[in-house]
Amino acid sequence: MKKILILSAGFGEGHNSAARGVRDGLERVASGELEVDLRDLFPETYGAVNEIVRKTYLAVINQWPGSWGHVYRWLDGIKNFDQRFERFSRLKEHLARLIERFQPDVVVSTFPPYPYLLRQIVGSGRGCKSVVVVTDSITVNAIWYRCQADYFLVPNEQSAAVVRGGGIAPDKVKTFGFPVSPKFADLAQDRQAPSDKSERRVLYVINAGTRRAPGLVKKLLDLDLHLTVTVGNDNHLRRAIETVTHDHKACPECGRKIDILGWTDQLPRLLCQSHLLIGKAGGATVQETIAAGCPMIINHIVSGQEEGNAQLIVETNSGAIARSPAEVIRQVERAFAENARQWHEWRANISRLSRPRASLEIADFLLSI
Repeated sequence: MKKILILSAGFGEGHNSAARGVRDGLERVASGELEVDLRDLFPETYGAVNEIVRKTYLAVINQWPGSWGHVYRWLDGIKNFDQRFERFSRLKEHLARLIERFQPDVVVSTFPPYPYLLRQIVGSGRGCKSVVVVTDSITVNAIWYRCQADYFLVPNEQSAAVVRGGGIAPDKVKTFGFPVSPKFADLAQDRQAPSDKSERRVLYVINAGTRRAPGLVKKLLDLDLHLTVTVGNDNHLRRAIETVTHDHKACPECGRKIDILGWTDQLPRLLCQSHLLIGKAGGATVQETIAAGCPMIINHIVSGQEEGNAQLIVETNSGAIARSPAEVIRQVERAFAENARQWHEWRANISRLSRPRASLEIADFLLSI
């Protein structure tokens, strides 16, 4: 029975989303014919210290997104990642024990440090294949491809060009798309167009810029649309959203609709039902909205790693960037104006990028090697 080890980390949702997508694709394609283990070795190794570092990182990129760009560019210029990761001796020892115990045929890494540690542990003499799943678009940091690996799986041709330009042999770079959940391949994406007579559905995923979120929700409720807002596990944010929507809920004759959701595993369905997504330019968020063929209005960009994701949406004319709540409202109104002329253009363009079966194609590839 083939064994595949998937390694991820909780430093940004894109890494975990890609890891889950690969796992779910494998289980869909070859259930019962292989053994899959998905692990995040950082909390297993460093415990509470890792949680402090993780929360600090997430606070920085969400509250001060511009400041992370300096760190990102510094990382991009490092040439000796192998030597630097030798300092992670406890992590390497933990990975070595896992490799020895599980004996994987393929190791899939959705977080950059793992391939470096894996090569230091197993070298090139063992039959264990190393596969890197790149979760960023266009602005792909060099940390992703300055390692030694057998294959690099990238989300789009723009990213493939960056990786090849970094010195990776073309036959090692595979463009399958971002491994979104196989659920995207199951869902019908022939949503009714948002004409003047149909319901316009907008999904606002709040995972950054929470202080401005209630004000934006209030402005969105002044438009003629059905709004769905996700707040995750942030109860304080939920209460703030409920406060600003109270008057609208008390006025059913206004015809405005809003659903407020906490943590949910229904994002594939919500994206495939919605006409627009408002959210940050995270790797998972952008790739999932592409998979769903749902145009996006980006209202938050982390400098460096998310710039390429936003660039992909704008350069392909699949949505827009709106830095302020007022600009978000302007872009929503623009999308639905003139019988949704702009929306139809965005929708056609993003549909050309859509690869909802990426995780299934990646699963077939991993099984083939």
